[in-house]
Amino acid sequence: MGLAYTIDSPVKVAQYGISSVISIVEDKLVEMMRSYYYPTIKQEYKPITEQEHDYRAKRITDYLNLMNTIVHEQVEKIRKTAFEAGSEIVKYFEMLPEDSRIKKLYREMMATSDKSLKSKIEAKLRAYIQPGSIDVNIMTKVDRNNFTKQGELIEDGSDAVAALRGYVKSNLVNSSVIFSAGMNPRLFNYMEGCNELHENENGVFTKKVVIKVSDYRSALIQGKYLAKKGIWVSEFRIESGLNCGGHAFATDGYLMGSILEEFKTKRQELTEALFEIYNAALQKNNKEVFAEPPAILFSAQGGIGDFEEDHFLHEYYNIDSTGWGTPFLLVPEATTVDDNTLQKLCDAKKRNIVLSKNSPLGVRFHYLKGTTADQIKQTRIQKGKPGSPCSEKLLAFNTEFTDTPICTASFKYQRLKIAQLQSQNLPADEYAKQLSDITDKECLCVGLSNTASIKYDQPFFNKRFDVNVCPGPNIVNFSEVVSLQAMTDHIYGRKEISMNKNRPHMFIAELQLYVDFITNELNDYKEGDEKKKKYFESFMQHLFEGIGYYRNLPGVAASNREKFIDDLGNAELELVALCQQYELIVARLDAAVIA
Repeated sequence: MGLAYTIDSPVKVAQYGISSVISIVEDKLVEMMRSYYYPTIKQEYKPITEQEHDYRAKRITDYLNLMNTIVHEQVEKIRKTAFEAGSEIVKYFEMLPEDSRIKKLYREMMATSDKSLKSKIEAKLRAYIQPGSIDVNIMTKVDRNNFTKQGELIEDGSDAVAALRGYVKSNLVNSSVIFSAGMNPRLFNYMEGCNELHENENGVFTKKVVIKVSDYRSALIQGKYLAKKGIWVSEFRIESGLNCGGHAFATDGYLMGSILEEFKTKRQELTEALFEIYNAALQKNNKEVFAEPPAILFSAQGGIGDFEEDHFLHEYYNIDSTGWGTPFLLVPEATTVDDNTLQKLCDAKKRNIVLSKNSPLGVRFHYLKGTTADQIKQTRIQKGKPGSPCSEKLLAFNTEFTDTPICTASFKYQRLKIAQLQSQNLPADEYAKQLSDITDKECLCVGLSNTASIKYDQPFFNKRFDVNVCPGPNIVNFSEVVSLQAMTDHIYGRKEISMNKNRPHMFIAELQLYVDFITNELNDYKEGDEKKKKYFESFMQHLFEGIGYYRNLPGVAASNREKFIDDLGNAELELVALCQQYELIVARLDAAVIA
C-alpha cells in the first residue's frame, strides 16, 4: 500500500482481532510516528537521533514496542466493556466471520435469557478476545548500503538488514515479517543469525517468516534457500503478478488460477522438500530436529472483490487466508489517508490507474494519476526542471553517471540522463518516448510517506507535501468511504457495500491486465529480435493455456458463469488478433476455440 498508509493500522484494527502489516524501512517516518503516539498514552517522547549507534534499528524496535503497548491496552479496555449495543466488545464479536466458533458462542450468549448462563458465556468470550497480529513488511530490493561520516561501510547496516534487526529485537510475539520483491541473499543470510526467527524451546515460532511470491517456482527457490539457513517459512503469500497494488512483478503469462492450482497440487511436495533441507540444517547446527514439518500456511491476494471470490479461493484451492489490501484505503478506521488523496481514490476510474514506469526501482508500479505528487512533477517538467529533491535516498542505487549511487527520480540523475539522450540524435518519436521514461520517475520515499504527516499535522521531509499512492487496479470498483464494520460485512458476505456493477471477476480482471501488458510490450517489439520473439510466443502460450484452464474450472463465478465465459472468449479473440498482427507462432493458436 505504501509506507504511511498502514504505518499505524495496528492501533486502528488490532484491538478487533484484525491483523495488519507495517512497512518499516523508512525510519524517519517511524520516528515521526513515535513523536506523535507517545503523547497519546501520556508518555514522554525521547528522540532517537541519527547520532546514536544503530539508530535505524532502534527506532523501529521502539515503535513496534509502542504499537504493541497501545494495542494491548486497547484489548484490556475492550475486555472490560459491557455487552451492550454500540460497545467496542460487541463490535469485536459482530465483525467476526459467521463460521467462527467464537462467533457462534457469542450468538448463543446474545440469544439466551438465562442470566447465569449468560454471565458464564460472557466470561468465556472476554477470555477469547485476542489482538490481531502486528506484522511488518520489508521490501527486499530496498536495501541501500549505509556509511559512517568517514565513508566506511557500516557492517550489517544496510536499510533492509537494519529494519529486520529492529523487528527481531522488538517484543512482538505471534507476529510475522513479510519479505516481498524476491530474494536478497545478504538479507536472507543475515536471518540465519537471528535467534528470534528460530523455534523456541517449545518448538514454537513467535516471530514467523512469510515470503510473498507470484509463482510456485519462486516459493520453492526462496523456501529452499532459507531452509538451508535453518529458517522455516511459515507462510507463502501468493500474490497476483499484475492485479495488485504497488510494485507489480508480471509472470511470463501465467495466470493466478493456474498458479494457485499448482500450489494446491504440490502443497505437500513443497512442504516435504523444505522440511528435509530444514531438518538437515538443524542437525548440522546441533539443534533438535522436528519429527513432523512445522505448519506452512498458503494465502492469496490480488484483486479480490466480494465474498463469492474469497470463498472460492478458500474452498477450491484450500487457501488458508486471503488478503484484502486496496479496498481498505477507503476505510479511515483502518488506514491513514489524507482527505485529498481519499477523495481521489473514491473518484478513481480505470483511466486513472496506470501500470507506470514511475518507480525509481525500474519495476512496473501501479499508480493513481492526478495526486499532488503527480501535479508537482508535471509542473517541474513544464518548467524544464524535471526530477525531485532526494533527501531520503532509500532508492538511490544508480551509478550510471556517478560513483556515489543516486536515485533515478532525482534532479541530478534526470539532468544527466536527459543530456545524454539529447546527444544521441534520435528520431522525434523515439526521443519523446525515452524522455517520458526518464521524467516519469518519481520520488516515492516522501510521496508514500507524506499522507501521515498531513493527516496528523506533523512536520516532515524538507517541508514537502506531495503525496502519491499506489492502489491496485481493484480500487476502481470501490467508490465510497465505508466503516470498518461495513467492510468486514462485505468480506464475510453479510452485506455488500456499493460496488461497480460492471466489475469483472478477479480472474478476468487479471487476465485483461496481462492482455494490456503484453500489448504494450509488443508495441515496443522490434522485428529481428528472436529472443524477444520467443518470449512473446511463450507468454502468449501461457495466456491461452490459462484461458483454457479457466474455461474448465468447476464452480468458478457461479453467480454469473455466462459472463465469465463470454469475457474469456473476448480476451482470447484479442490475443489471437495480437498473434496475427505480430505474426507470432503459438502452438495453441490454430487449435484455439473461440467461445
